Amino acid sequence: MKTALQKSPIPRSHAFVAKRLKAPLFDPNWHFHSEYQLFVVLKGKGTKFIGDNVRRYVEGDITFTGPNLPHLWRSDHEGSSRNDEHGSEGIVVYFHKEFLGETFMMMEEAIKLRSLLNKSLRGLNIYGGTAIKVQKMILRLLQVDGFDRVLELLNILNLLSESSEIELLASPGYVNTQKEGDTERMNKVYTYVMKNYQQKMSISILAELTNMTPTSFSRYFKTHANRTFSEFVSEIRVGHACKLLIDKKMNASQACYQRGFQTLSNFNKQFKTITKRTPVGYKKEYGAL
Repeated sequence: MKTALQKSPIPRSHAFVAKRLKAPLFDPNWHFHSEYQLFVVLKGKGTKFIGDNVRRYVEGDITFTGPNLPHLWRSDHEGSSRNDEHGSEGIVVYFHKEFLGETFMMMEEAIKLRSLLNKSLRGLNIYGGTAIKVQKMILRLLQVDGFDRVLELLNILNLLSESSEIELLASPGYVNTQKEGDTERMNKVYTYVMKNYQQKMSISILAELTNMTPTSFSRYFKTHANRTFSEFVSEIRVGHACKLLIDKKMNASQACYQRGFQTLSNFNKQFKTITKRTPVGYKKEYGAL
């Protein structure tokens, strides 16, 4: 499986890169790189994996990731997105910490910026009014050239550094210990789970897929994902159940069995553990009752 490790997308002649992405689906490999990355979803829905964090993304979702933090955006394969040439659209910005110079980054004026960049090592979810402003600024970033382009990125980073509408994603103890072979192996696991999460999951199948014994696979997965495999599968199922509760306005029982849970009681328990809400409370919060 092709991976994308340590490959710099920034030409030597540029301070940073900002580009629009258009494709039928966001369906890349689990990977990491040495650049900071700011990514806004303009079109599409799916699941994003940031370090050991897994959650749904929708249009308007903005994520800021630091260097060497593994990540993946996987589009939903349901509906007509596969037949839509531009079913998924986004804007990605890559830059190195050094693009402002090491001397400046040590100055007092850069205190808030240094704090923001340190937080991004766990991945940041941008929300609320800040997300709305940042999306407009990123769109404007594509329309300007030269030093104005640099100024616009600095304005974005300054806004983020002063905002409280930022949520840390990966857990405090998360450390990327993966090598190229690990990302290929984890890609196989994620691909299999995303295709088969509605069915009963067997550790033995995943162990065979990754050339491990069941015991070794369980230990390996917990080390790299910071959770057990069964907890990971539950998160994926609950995330997709949330979509059914809101988009399809299903009740808990319907979402439960359509997303691979065997009993309603277990679904309710897992749903509350993961979302901190009951299914009814979740629907009420998003106006889907």
